[in-house]
Amino acid sequence: MKILLDACVSGGASGTLRAAGHDVVWAGDWDESLSDQDIIARAAADGRILITLDKDFGELAVVQRVPHAGIIRLVGCRALAQGAKIAEVLDGFSADLLQGAIVTAEPGRVRVRPPDTTE
Repeated sequence: MKILLDACVSGGASGTLRAAGHDVVWAGDWDESLSDQDIIARAAADGRILITLDKDFGELAVVQRVPHAGIIRLVGCRALAQGAKIAEVLDGFSADLLQGAIVTAEPGRVRVRPPDTTE
């Protein structure tokens, strides 16, 4: 899968995900610091699932209806465990994410918000 890791996600997670066969871009490698609006737009334009710790992306996607290619938000996940948790979510919820779902993963719980298909 094509993934964009927000800069707040551990850069170490990219190695775990690449080893699992995913195409990963980490915003922490960029020379510039982009706004949340620019990050979600770049992820959508590239067809990448956005992975973040930041709840503001959910507001952009749900309230402001900013287009996206799927979002995973990690809650309460230690940096060293992020790569494995993301891989677990991708394995279990890839079909939902590819349809534009927002998946919130926290210890012991995963919530899936399907895409809003009403116009």
